[in-house]
Amino acid sequence: MDQVRIGIIGLGKMGRMCLRVFTESHLTTVTAVSARRQEVVDEVSAQYGVPGYADYRKMLERNDVDAVIVATPDNWHFEFAKAALESGRHVFCEKPFTTNTAEADTLLRLAHKMNRKIQVAFNHRWLSAYQKAHDMIAAGEIGAPMTGYARKSDTVIVSTNNIRWAGETTCAWLLSAHDIDLVRWFVASEPVEARAWGRKEVLVARGIPTFDVIQAQVKFANGAFVTFESGWIYPNTFPTNVDSYIQLIGTSGHVLLDRKRESLEVSTEKEFSYPKGFLSSEIFGRLRGAFPYCLEDFAYAILNDTAPRVTGYDGRQVTATLEAIHESIAREGENVLVAQAAADILSWSQG
Repeated sequence: MDQVRIGIIGLGKMGRMCLRVFTESHLTTVTAVSARRQEVVDEVSAQYGVPGYADYRKMLERNDVDAVIVATPDNWHFEFAKAALESGRHVFCEKPFTTNTAEADTLLRLAHKMNRKIQVAFNHRWLSAYQKAHDMIAAGEIGAPMTGYARKSDTVIVSTNNIRWAGETTCAWLLSAHDIDLVRWFVASEPVEARAWGRKEVLVARGIPTFDVIQAQVKFANGAFVTFESGWIYPNTFPTNVDSYIQLIGTSGHVLLDRKRESLEVSTEKEFSYPKGFLSSEIFGRLRGAFPYCLEDFAYAILNDTAPRVTGYDGRQVTATLEAIHESIAREGENVLVAQAAADILSWSQG
């Protein structure tokens, strides 16, 4: 196989970015796309010259698709990923992997049965600063991780305008998913218990039935405990669409990752801003950065028959943690155990 033949389900912002990256890469070719709205399918098909389908099942009937990208709203991931695996395709799934642990376990068992690969789009692992932090923590340079704080908050335009399906998910599923994955990777330990609280006021008043903010405390098997905060009601005057911050404290040091600035600040007569470019940025006519690297590594995993850098099991562990967080909110802050993986999943997910 010289190239991986890609089919994409979901043609919103993330799906179109995937389409562009895979079209530009020498490792891949996009052979089909799918979206629920026919007008979107027609637009993208005409722009890229690829066949398009309003019914994703028609796309899966093709014999020139090796891997499927699931870039849909959160609560649709399971249906599309399951259908793709059952049809014998590898799967790249946007985060969160699924919105409940039972569905994640079903997909892991199915991928094992079909001998297919799953990669979850936790693309922050490809950021150089996060990779450096991981390597330093793994080398023991801050001692044993003890505690930490991770915040990811969007401006209100994201929840009220940019994401039409905000009422079908929460800020934690959308934002803390990244941070939980990163912290689990940093501390090299599994989450075991969570307690959390959330508030619904601002967005409900605007007709969007979801949480404004969620704060959760998660305990890990090695004794570390970390607070995860997410929200999407920052005023639109905030100089960047997302405020992203992680700090971990160890027995002999700490690491701090603040992505608000990303090395660039700009003031004009209209606004003061911190333009973002680390995850993806157009450089000399191509998308570069952590997001494209994440996608290309999925193609390398298929071409070289190696394990993806972020596996379905990694996605499953984040889903289990988020499920416990939301259950704790429903129980008004009670401690909730994180569902641990069954023995069969552990046996072939961790080697």
